[in-house]
Amino acid sequence: MAYSREALIEAVSTQMPAKRWKHTLGVMESSIQLAEQYGADPERAETAAILHDVAKYWPVERMKEIIEQNHLNLNLLKHDKQLWHSEVGAFVAEHDYGITDPDILNAIRFHTSGREDMSLLEKIVCLADYIEPGRDFPGVDKIRKLAKVSLEEGLVAGFDSTISLLLEKRRVIFPLTVLARNDLVRILEDKI
Repeated sequence: MAYSREALIEAVSTQMPAKRWKHTLGVMESSIQLAEQYGADPERAETAAILHDVAKYWPVERMKEIIEQNHLNLNLLKHDKQLWHSEVGAFVAEHDYGITDPDILNAIRFHTSGREDMSLLEKIVCLADYIEPGRDFPGVDKIRKLAKVSLEEGLVAGFDSTISLLLEKRRVIFPLTVLARNDLVRILEDKI
């Protein structure tokens, strides 16, 4: 059974601390704005935004169990646990909250990593997660400015920021993020 917008908000907001819910509200607002600007369905963007961090604060053991038992992307288990909530969130959106739209599910699934051939909705939710009003990290203002001009430019700047931080901390970079960034750069080069 699919939830109404209000029931979804009520159910999801209880899955996280108040500070993270405030972030989710910001992602909802930014997703709607980007959807209106770039010609996507604002309601679908908002639904994906509501659910994008639904599993973020679940115990890692629970997320691992869901990934293993449901044969989700097992490759994730070799990478940073911060990536797990996206895959689990998409699963939960479908199985617990009745979301059947594959584009909404993929927008949730790939909001942290991106991927090659991202759909318009996937780009919107991923970029909204970077630029929501509560975000404060070096380079966020540049990403926000680029987002007003091009989803692809904004996302490349966002992925560059993430990759730079991971390089600086000598952390493993999830391959999908590199592939997503390179794909977006190619799209931008083809527009020249």
